[in-house]
Amino acid sequence: MSVRLKLTLSYAGFLMVAGALLLATVWVFLLRYVPDRASFGPGPFTPTRSDLLDAFAPRAAQALVFLLVLGLVGGWFLAGRMLAPLTRITNATRRAATGSLAHRIDMEGRQDEFRELADAFDAMLARLEAHVAEQQRFAANASHELRTPLAVTQTLLDLARKDPTRDSAELIDRLYAVNARAIDLTQALLLLSRADQGAFSTEPVDLSLLAEEVTETLLPLAEQRGITIETSGDITTTVGSPSLLLQMTTNLVHNAIVHNLPDEGSVWVTTAVQDSGVALTVENTGEQLGAQLVTTLAEPFRRGTDRVHADHSGVGLGLAIVERIAAAHDGSLTLAARPTGGLSVTVRLPLAPA
Repeated sequence: MSVRLKLTLSYAGFLMVAGALLLATVWVFLLRYVPDRASFGPGPFTPTRSDLLDAFAPRAAQALVFLLVLGLVGGWFLAGRMLAPLTRITNATRRAATGSLAHRIDMEGRQDEFRELADAFDAMLARLEAHVAEQQRFAANASHELRTPLAVTQTLLDLARKDPTRDSAELIDRLYAVNARAIDLTQALLLLSRADQGAFSTEPVDLSLLAEEVTETLLPLAEQRGITIETSGDITTTVGSPSLLLQMTTNLVHNAIVHNLPDEGSVWVTTAVQDSGVALTVENTGEQLGAQLVTTLAEPFRRGTDRVHADHSGVGLGLAIVERIAAAHDGSLTLAARPTGGLSVTVRLPLAPA
């Protein structure tokens, strides 16, 4: 049976039970006090219990039949009115199942349970539509980025085939560089997928120790570019994956070094405890950045400068990976342009329990 039919039968059954209880009340509290035998003394005629039952029973049966019909008809109508919002939600669900995520219920009326369900379903569709669009855009960008090194490799191999006298050492070096870039991109995509899935074990991690470790590791790259790095801050312990948080810190510091001034640039790495969380902030000098550009830097394959073919330029997933890792650890990423040039990046994560 449908829900509407079940509700209709429930309404009708309730009315029948209520009517039967009323009749039972009349019997228990009224008719049982009426004598069952007639008195033949002087005075007006006095009906007996049998006389009252003969007159009352047909009318009671008619009343019960009327209540049954009223319960079925009225219950069917009321059930239809109550379930109408659910029908709209069901239709929207079916449209979403066919791939149409742009449809919204937009239910009007007062804030009841059905309205809350419809609003929650609309919010879910909006998030799902945005997620699907982001995944499609990401897949297209990833395909484009992976196609580039493969196309370059094929071109180099075609040149080597047509010109056997070409210097093989130069060809090998160029193939090695292109292949290394493809490997870096593949590893970045795998790391991004791992962060999205949340498939990692957690343990207490001190971000200040990670900052010092990453600074020591990338110090040769900074010295090569004439950039100074300063690390400071308090002990900031959070809970998460040490490898993912180390990769997050590495990406932040690496980006700050690569996207900096040509010489005499600076990078500042600080950690601090803020309210009920911890913060890792990486700032660097550099060119002036507009507010609109800063809001798009965390998008996959978006690079903040035109040095995309320089050494250690990355694959355009640095800040995207940072944002996904922070989100996987219930944290957030904040980007802000420095007034004097460069970028300030802050990652906020929950504070580890004592």
